[in-house]
Amino acid sequence: MRFFIWMVIFIISFISFPIHGHAAPDVSAQQAVLIEQSSGRVLFEKNADEQASIASITKVMTAIIAIESGKMNEKVTVSRNAIYTEGSSIYLEQGEEMSLTDLVYGLMLRSGNDAAVAIAEHVGGSEEGFVYLMNEKAKWLGMKNTHFDNPHGLDSETHYSSAHDMAILMQYAMENPIFQEISGSKRYISENRSYYWQNKNKLLTIFYEYCTGGKTGYTKQTGRTLLTTAEKDGMKLIAVTLDAPDDWQDHMSMFEWGFEQFEMKEVDQNGEVVTDKKNLSEDTITLPLYKHENDTWAKEVYLKGEGLSCQASNTVLNQQDGNEKDRYMDDVAYVFHSILRWDTND
Repeated sequence: MRFFIWMVIFIISFISFPIHGHAAPDVSAQQAVLIEQSSGRVLFEKNADEQASIASITKVMTAIIAIESGKMNEKVTVSRNAIYTEGSSIYLEQGEEMSLTDLVYGLMLRSGNDAAVAIAEHVGGSEEGFVYLMNEKAKWLGMKNTHFDNPHGLDSETHYSSAHDMAILMQYAMENPIFQEISGSKRYISENRSYYWQNKNKLLTIFYEYCTGGKTGYTKQTGRTLLTTAEKDGMKLIAVTLDAPDDWQDHMSMFEWGFEQFEMKEVDQNGEVVTDKKNLSEDTITLPLYKHENDTWAKEVYLKGEGLSCQASNTVLNQQDGNEKDRYMDDVAYVFHSILRWDTND
């Protein structure tokens, strides 16, 4: 009886005075990751390096290659092969001419598989040629658990990535102002159409005020995939979920957790947080660190010889079971650029 009373008291105390700390967000996804955009620091992960099908978030790679091709103002003649691509569509017609810019908007906002093939054929010379470019780009970015078979994301045994790899890709893509504009557009009208394309990313259009962009994905075999970005109080985050029945909520939970736990702090070249704003100099940079607790991540990175310049390297942190480890993206430079309704393969 006495044991029972003590248990009741313990439960009441636990409910009345919840434990605060780094408790990770609960997500429905099989694979998930949350990173800070400027540094690439991994704030939360769940099976983030596990290879899996990714569906239409594939199109982020298709979009960034198209944008970097320098052909965005060119007219693309739509092939028979493109219009007969299965899955989601922007309803192109054979022989229709549409600007590459319009096709990329149709690709990102409406997830057009026909647009993906039309883009691939124009930029890469053929669909196969474009897929080669996709895989070369993935290697260059350090996406070690990724292989592309197509530009749209329809299921294939050898078309896969990981949540972390897709976050790396989005981190790179979001440095491009054209990609930022397209990814963050709620609607768009092509000069070839009399109606607007509405963005399928409901986190951007309806659910989450801090969302700045992203890409949806779905096939029956793969399940729901989602890649989104958000910004609040000067901090930019990237979230990826694969096979997530409740992906909208997953992303909002991860973002809110990240914004609550972390903030951007000025750090000197010794990895020390600069508390006196008078000491700010060109040698200090801003990094995501825990708000209310001692966070030695920046110092550990510095001591390992990586330095702290985000323009020199992207260093990421993998948190597993409360133990912090440093993970490095090999040969990834900070690059400056010149410049929902769910359908099949959404």
